[in-house]
Amino acid sequence: MTTPTVRTNINQSSQSKKPEKANSLPLVTRRCAAWAVEMTLVVASGLVPFGMGVYANSRSDINRVPLNPVLVVTERAIARPLALPVSYGIRNVAWPTNFLWTVALLAPITLSWWQLYLLGKTGSTIPKRRFGVKVVNEEGNAPGLGAVVVREGLGRWSVPVSIAYLLWRYSFAFPNLGLFTFLAVLMVLGQAMGWPSQKRRRAFHDQLAGTYTIDAITGNKRVKTTVSPSNEESPSENEDGVNTSSQQPISTEVKLGSPNLTLLLVGVASMIAVLSTLVGTQIYVQNQESLRKTQQINSEKFLELVKQLNPNAGITNEERQRAILVLGGINDTQSIKFLVDLLVKETDPNILDTIQQALANIGPQALPELKRMNQFLSGELESAGNSPNQELRQKQLSLNQQAINKILTVYSGKINDIDLSSTQLGTNSSEATSLFNLVLNNTDLSGVIFKAANLNRASLKGSRFRSVGEDGRWDTYDDVIADLSKTQLKQANLSDANLSRVLLNRSDLSRAILNKANLSNARLVGANLSSAQLIGSDLQKAVLENASLTGADISDAKLMEANLYAAHLGRVSAIGTQLSSANLTNTDWQGSDLSEAYLDNANLSNTNFSTARLSGAVLRSANLENANLRNADLSRADLRGANLNGADFQGTTLFPAKQDPADQFVQTSDLGSQAAIVQGVDFTEAKNLDPKQLAFICTKGGIHPRCP
Repeated sequence: MTTPTVRTNINQSSQSKKPEKANSLPLVTRRCAAWAVEMTLVVASGLVPFGMGVYANSRSDINRVPLNPVLVVTERAIARPLALPVSYGIRNVAWPTNFLWTVALLAPITLSWWQLYLLGKTGSTIPKRRFGVKVVNEEGNAPGLGAVVVREGLGRWSVPVSIAYLLWRYSFAFPNLGLFTFLAVLMVLGQAMGWPSQKRRRAFHDQLAGTYTIDAITGNKRVKTTVSPSNEESPSENEDGVNTSSQQPISTEVKLGSPNLTLLLVGVASMIAVLSTLVGTQIYVQNQESLRKTQQINSEKFLELVKQLNPNAGITNEERQRAILVLGGINDTQSIKFLVDLLVKETDPNILDTIQQALANIGPQALPELKRMNQFLSGELESAGNSPNQELRQKQLSLNQQAINKILTVYSGKINDIDLSSTQLGTNSSEATSLFNLVLNNTDLSGVIFKAANLNRASLKGSRFRSVGEDGRWDTYDDVIADLSKTQLKQANLSDANLSRVLLNRSDLSRAILNKANLSNARLVGANLSSAQLIGSDLQKAVLENASLTGADISDAKLMEANLYAAHLGRVSAIGTQLSSANLTNTDWQGSDLSEAYLDNANLSNTNFSTARLSGAVLRSANLENANLRNADLSRADLRGANLNGADFQGTTLFPAKQDPADQFVQTSDLGSQAAIVQGVDFTEAKNLDPKQLAFICTKGGIHPRCP
C-alpha cells in the first residue's frame, strides 16, 4: 500500500506576462524583505510615540501627572526576566508623555494582531502581498488564525527566544543584555533557515504550524487540491515545493503523519500526569501528618512550661529563666505570643533579659508579634497623656523596642521582606530624652519595610538598605531593597549608608546626617531634607521632585543627572556640587551658595537664583531660559553655550566692582580674571540688562544687538 500525499496544484494559465520587479527576486529574498518590513512597522509604531513622549517629558512648561499604572506593571514585568533595574513607586511625567507612552505600548500589540489576522484569513500581510509571498496550509488555503498564532507566536518567537534566554540566564553572559539580544536574533534567524537534513528546507515555525510559504497567486490563478500515490511522478520543483515547469501545475507535497505516534505520546503523558498526582498527594498527606504531630508535641510542651512560669508555681528565678529559654526553642506561634506578652508584664530585670534572649533565639519569626505589641503600646502611650500610666507604658515600649533592635542586629542580612511599617522605633519630637535609641550601625537591613515607621534619631551609620539578590549581581531586578517611604528619620545618622535605589518618598529626613551616603537612583519624591547634611553624598540620577532641601548642605555632593524638578533649595550650601545634566526646572535656589558648582548641560529653566552666589560656577551649555538671576553673583562663572532667553539679569553681578586704591588693604588679582566668561554667549533675549552689564558683555565678546 502506498502512502497518500497531498498535492496543491496551482494553475498558471492566466499568469501575468510582466510580473512586478519585486516578485522577480528569489522567494527567500522576498520572504526576508517582507518580514523585515513587518518588524519595522511594529517597532516604529512603538518607538515613534515613545520618543515623542520622552521629548514632551523634557519640557518644563507641561503639567505632570502620575505614570499610568499599566505602564508601571509592564515595566516591572519586562524588567524581572531581563534583570534590569526598575523605577519603583509612583513617578510623575508630563501628561502628554503618559498618553504617548500608553500608545507606544498598545500600538505594536494592535498592529501585530492585525497582521496576524490578515495572515490567518488571507495568507498574506500587506508587506507579504507587496513582495509576492503567501502562507498556505496543506490544502493550499489560508492557514487560519489558530495556525498563524502557533506559527508566529510559538514557532517564530517563543521557542527560539526561550532557548536563547535559558542559555543567557544560566551562563557567564548574564546579565549582559547585549549578548542576550545577539543570542535571540541568532536563534530566530536559525529557526527560519530550516533543517539542512531535509530534502526541502522549511522553517521551524512552518513545520510546527503545518504551513508552507509559496509564491503568491496573481490575477486569475486557481488553486486545486489533488491526492495522488506517493510513487506518482511529480514535476520538477524548487526548494520551496514550487513547480518550475511552465507546462505543468505548480505543486507542493507533504506526507501525512501517522496518528499512532500522537496517540502514544498522549498516552505516555497521561500516565506520567496520573503518577505524578498520586506521588504528590502521598507526599502532601505525609507532610501534613508530620506537621500535625509536631504541633501536638509543641502544644503539650508549651502547656507544661506555662504552668512552670505561673507566679504560683513556687519555682526559683533560675528555673523560670530555663523554662523561658526552652519556650523560645519551641518557636511556634503560641510560644512567641506568650513571650511577647510576658515581656511587657514582667518587672524583674534578669527575667526581662532572658525573655529578650529567648526572642532573639527565635529570630525574625518573632518580629510580626513584636510589631503588633509595639503598635499597641504606641497607641496606649499617646492616649495616656500626662497620666501616671504614661511612664509605665514608656518602659514597656522601650523593652519592646530593645527586643526588635536586638533581632535586627543579630540577624543582619537575613531579614528580607520583614514588615516593620508604622512601628515606633524612634523618639518623638516633643521628647527631650528617651529611654531607647535605635542603634543599627553597619547592619544589613536590605529588604526591610520601614514604611511610615518612626526612626527619629536612629544611628544607622554604614548600614546597608540594599543588597544583591539571588543572582549575586548589582542593578538587576531581584536586588533586595528596603522601603523607607513616609518614614520619620529626623536627626538620624545615616553617614556612609547605602541607600541606592531605596524608596524614600515623602520621608522626613530633616536635620539628618547623610554625609558620604550612597543615594544614587534613590527616590526622594516630596521628601523633607531641610537642614540635612549631605556633604560628599552620591545622589546621581536620584529623583528629588518637589523635595525640600532648604538650608541643607550638599557641598561636594554628586547630583549628576538627578531630577530635582520643583525642589525647594533656598539657602542651600552647594559649594563644588556636581549638578551636570541635572533637571533643575522650577527649582528655588534663593540665597544659596553654588560657588564652583558644576551646572553644565543642566536644565535650569524657570529657576529662581535671586541673591544666589554662583561665583566660579560652570554653566556651559546650561538651559537658563526664563531663569531669575536678580542680584545673583555670576563673577567668574562660565556661561559659554548657555541659553539665556528670557533670563532676568536685573542687578546681576557679572564682574566685581573696582576697589578704591585708598581703601584696598590687601592687593587683589586682576579684576578681569574675576569676571564671568561670556565670549560667544547670546544675550539677545536676556531681560533687564543695565548699561554697565551691556558694556561688559560687548567688551568680552558677548552677543547683543546693541553691541557695536
